[in-house]
Amino acid sequence: MIRFDDQVAIVTGAGAGLGRSHALGLAARGARVVINDMDDAGDVVAEIEAAGGQAMAIAADVSDPRAVGEMVAQVMDRWGRIDILINNAGILRDKTFSKMDMADFAKVIDIHLMGTAQCCHAVWPLMRDQGYGRIVLTASGSGLYGNFGQSNYGAAKAGMVGLMNVLHLEGARDDIRVNTLAPTAATAMTEGLLPQAALDLLQPETITPGVLHLVSRDAPSRTILSAGGGTFAVTQITETQGALIKGDITPEAVAEAWSDITDPRDAEPLENAFAQTRKYALRAARAKGGDLDW
Repeated sequence: MIRFDDQVAIVTGAGAGLGRSHALGLAARGARVVINDMDDAGDVVAEIEAAGGQAMAIAADVSDPRAVGEMVAQVMDRWGRIDILINNAGILRDKTFSKMDMADFAKVIDIHLMGTAQCCHAVWPLMRDQGYGRIVLTASGSGLYGNFGQSNYGAAKAGMVGLMNVLHLEGARDDIRVNTLAPTAATAMTEGLLPQAALDLLQPETITPGVLHLVSRDAPSRTILSAGGGTFAVTQITETQGALIKGDITPEAVAEAWSDITDPRDAEPLENAFAQTRKYALRAARAKGGDLDW
């Protein structure tokens, strides 16, 4: 059974919706939970304590590095460790790109992407020192696949995948596992965007079990878990084998080889950006009759 006894978890944006559900799920399985929200999160703390759990509320703006640092210091003063960070806080400022005020674009990036980075950066040295950490970033189908009127939100959410990829590599030595959740849920952010029949099915409680797996001791790492309504799927980024253009490398040659370039057969994930560079350099060297000591 997955348990979190003696572990401390921070959940941002935990006053309502998905964050609240994640916090309650962690507390029910033994974690001491920090309820971070800019609105009053006292009700969530009271609910956890009424059930016999431990929780504290901290109203910190995740995009403010000083506020995030103070939040982490408060948690360490009270409980002495931080094992889990679930980055859930976010806002919407939807408009088509042509009509969007760039201040709204920047604000969404600031809360979602920079806020996530600030929180990760604040707990990172603690997790490294204790040789253990579990972090979840929250992306969205808008970032993975696009959604009309959400260029700011989509850009921020796509950024989560890049951040996860690097933190996974940098945290592996110290057993810091980093994953990304791409949820579809009925929350205040999606109310009015989805039909009521869909909202009734896409409750946050249908997603939280997947998150609890992502922050468990036996969690995977570098996984994009998409979830909604009890369905869970993994979104994967792969690269086709591609085609080496011999002779003159021209736009016409690229167009002529397009079917081979885009052929999905034998597409594979790459370990890191260097693996991609190595793939291209080796193929180019071998096409010239040589090789690389690489």
